[in-house]
Amino acid sequence: MQEIAVASVCVCSDYFQVNDDGELCLKPGKMGLRQTLFFKEPGVFQFEKSDYPWLARVQVQVQGGGGGSAGADAASNQAIVRAGGAGGGWSQSLIAVSALGTVETIVVGAGGTAGGVNGAGGTGGTSSFGGFAVAAGGEGSSAAQSSGTTSDGVSGTAGPFAGSGQYASGGGAGGGGIRLSGTNGISGAGGDSRLGLGGFPRASDGVGTAPRGYGGGAGGALSYGDAFTGIEGGSGIVIIDLFG
Repeated sequence: MQEIAVASVCVCSDYFQVNDDGELCLKPGKMGLRQTLFFKEPGVFQFEKSDYPWLARVQVQVQGGGGGSAGADAASNQAIVRAGGAGGGWSQSLIAVSALGTVETIVVGAGGTAGGVNGAGGTGGTSSFGGFAVAAGGEGSSAAQSSGTTSDGVSGTAGPFAGSGQYASGGGAGGGGIRLSGTNGISGAGGDSRLGLGGFPRASDGVGTAPRGYGGGAGGALSYGDAFTGIEGGSGIVIIDLFG
C-alpha cells in the first residue's frame, strides 16, 4: 500500500486565527488598507461604519476650500492689480473604529466665489470629518487698490491657521501685487494648499487665474482699463482610507 504524505503548514498567529467553524481567517485589524473613499463635490455627506463590518480603523484627510480672487476695473489708461486668494488648510487623523460614532458627518468645503468687477473674492469653505479632523478654507482676496497710474503695492492674503486633527497645517498665503504704472503691473499668485496649487500671477490684463488640484487659492485679476472678474478658489476634498 502506498503511503500518502500529508503536508504540514505553520501559520503565523500574529495575523491568522481559526474561527468556530474551523476556517482560517485573518485577525481583525491585520488586513491593511482595503478601500479608499473620495468626497470631491462640495456638500454634506454621511459615513456609517456599519457599512463596513470588517472595519478596524480609518485615516481621514480633509482639505479646506481655497479663497476666490477679487475682480478689477481700472479707469481708461490706468491700472488695478489684485492679490491672490489664500489656500485652504489641511488636517489628518487616524481613528480606531471604536472611537467612531454610528454616523459621522463629512463636510466638503466649496472654493471661495469669484469677485465681481471691483469686488472681493469669497472665502473657501471648511472641510471636516466629524470632530476628528477640521480644516478651514482660505480667505478671498480684497479689492483694496483704487484705479491709478502711480506705483503702488497690495498686500497678500493671509492663509488660515491649522485646524484640528492629529496632524494639521494652515493654508498658503495669497501673493501680493504691484502696480508700476498705468500700463505695467503684476497681480498676486494664489496660495498653495497641501493638496493643490494656487493660480499664477499675471502681468497681462485679464480675469483671475484658476488654481489646480484641491484647495488652492485663485490668482488675482489685473486691469489696464477694462473690466475683469476674479475667479473661484479650488474646492476642498475629504479622503477616507479604510483599514481592516
